[in-house]
Order: sequence, then structure tokens, then C-alpha cells
Amino acid sequence: MGVTTHDYTATLAWEGSTALGYEHYDRGHAAGVGGEQLELSADPSFGGDPARLNPEQLLLAAASSCQLLSFLAVAARARLDVVGYRDAAQAVMDEADPPLRVGRITLRPEVTVRGDVPDSRIHHLLEVAHRQCFVARSLTSEVVIEATVVRAT
Repeated sequence: MGVTTHDYTATLAWEGSTALGYEHYDRGHAAGVGGEQLELSADPSFGGDPARLNPEQLLLAAASSCQLLSFLAVAARARLDVVGYRDAAQAVMDEADPPLRVGRITLRPEVTVRGDVPDSRIHHLLEVAHRQCFVARSLTSEVVIEATVVRAT
């Protein structure tokens, strides 16, 4: 069997002028991903439009989504009946800790399961999923998981 390579593409477009300096140019831009058009901007702290998504939010959403999908795959293979998953994720970028970057991502999944499965087994599967998450493995940021297990009724 041959080696498979997965290639991902995105398009990006911005128009404007930076002639008046840092405080005055428009940070709004459009990104195309998989046929979807996203209207993006910078974080409002850096002159962006708070009504638009910013790259840091997209990074956090990618890490959260990857953990979910990795966990569902691991749980399904283990025949664990997961019936719900919610995450209240957070990313922190500390300007006092150069170089400026998202230094920590905290995922807080609330996993709802059906059946008599020990919490320790679920937490173990969450860790296995974290080790298998392509996005988390691609980051230099610390990614922490603080999970809660809920029993389905």
C-alpha cells in the first residue's frame, strides 16, 4: 500500500492601504476554505473588527474540533456509547511572555456517555485522543484537557 498525503488549501484576499500607518489600515479580509467564505479580521486588541472571527479564534476552534473528532473515533473503536460532547475551550496569548503567541489552549470537554463505564476509562480515552489529534500534535502551544464526565439518563 502506498503512502497517502493529505493536502489542504485555502485562499486569502485583502485590499486596502497601509500608507497612513499601523493605526489606520483595515484588518478585514476574506478567506476561502473548502468552498466556504469566511470574513475575518484581527483580534480587536490589534485593531480588528470584533464582529468578525480572528485567526486566534480559528486556531482554538481547530484544536477543539480535532479533539472532538479524535475522541469520537477512539470511543467508537472502544465501543463506548458517547451521546453528547460539549467544549468550553479557551486560548491564552500572554503579551508579557514573549514571543507573542497562543501559549496555552485549554479544552474543557463535557462528555456524556451511556452505560457503566468507569470515569477513569473515559479520561484515558480522552488522553489517547489527544495524542492522536493532528492539530494538537502540530502546535507548539501547551494543550490541556480538563474533562467532565456526565452520565446519560
